[in-house]
Amino acid sequence: MAQVELGKKLYFDPRLSKSGFISCNSCHNLSMGGTDNLKTSIGHNWQQGPINAPTVLNSSMNVAQFWDGRAADLKAQAGGPIANPGEMASTHTLAIDVLESIPQYVVQFRQVFGTDKITIDEVTQAIAEFEKTLVTPNSRFDQWLLGNKEALTSKEIAGYNLFKGSGCTACHNGPAVGGSSFQKMGVVEPYKANSTAQGLSGVTGKDADRFKFKVPTLRNVEMTYPYFHDGGAETLTEAVNLMGRLQLGKQFTPDENAKVVAFLKTLTGDQPSFQMPILPPSTDKTPQPKPFE
Repeated sequence: MAQVELGKKLYFDPRLSKSGFISCNSCHNLSMGGTDNLKTSIGHNWQQGPINAPTVLNSSMNVAQFWDGRAADLKAQAGGPIANPGEMASTHTLAIDVLESIPQYVVQFRQVFGTDKITIDEVTQAIAEFEKTLVTPNSRFDQWLLGNKEALTSKEIAGYNLFKGSGCTACHNGPAVGGSSFQKMGVVEPYKANSTAQGLSGVTGKDADRFKFKVPTLRNVEMTYPYFHDGGAETLTEAVNLMGRLQLGKQFTPDENAKVVAFLKTLTGDQPSFQMPILPPSTDKTPQPKPFE
C-alpha cells in the first residue's frame, strides 16, 4: 500500500518531465477513461505523438505494454515516457535529481523502499504498483454475467450475441475483453493507417509480425475514443464497422451496428476514485523546469 501511495504521487507529478508540465496523467487522464481522447498525444514542446495513447485502466491485465508490446510489464513501461524526447523529454538522471532535491520524497522513498538512494528502479516500481490498482469492476455486463438479468436491455443482449456470433471474441476475450494477444490489423482487407507504426515487427524484427498490434481492452471503451493505434476511428459506430469489414469480412447493418455499440457501452465499470495526492513542494535545489526548450 505504501508503494501505491508513493506511485500515485509520481503518476501525477509533472516535475518528472522536462517542462514541469506533463505527468503520466496528462496522456492517461484518470478523469477521461485513462486516456487523453486525442488521435495521438501531445508531447514536449507541442510535439505530435506517433500513436494513440492506450488506456491505463485495467492495463495490468495486458499481455505486454505499448501497442507493439515492447515493454513486458507496467514497471518496464513506466520509465519509457519520462526519457522519451517526444513525450516528457526528461532523462532518468534529471528525474532522480528532481526527486532527491525534495526532502519529503527522500523521506517517503526511504520509508517505502528502505533506501537513501533513489533510482529509476524504485520510481517505476511505485508507479506500476499504483497503476495495478486502476481496475474498473462492476460494469453492467459484469452484473449481468453474475446473474442480474435486469442489468442489460434486450438490445444490449442482442448486441452481445452479435459480438459473439460474428467472431469478435476470437480477439476480444478474457477478463479485460482484449489485451491478451497480438493480432494483424487488416486481415480481410488492408487497413489504411494514419501512422507509420509497424507494430510487433518493430520489436521482433520479423516481417510476419508487421502490422500486428496488441488487441486493446474493450472495458470502458465508450470513454477511450478515438480508436485503433492511430486514433483513426473517431466513434464506436465507425470502429465497429471497420473491425467487422477488415477483420471479419462482415458488413454490419446500421441496426446490427447499433446493437453491438449498445453492448460495448455496458462494459464501462466503476472508475478509480481516490483523494488527489498533494505533491511535496520543490526546494531551492530542485532543477528548474524548461518548458520552452
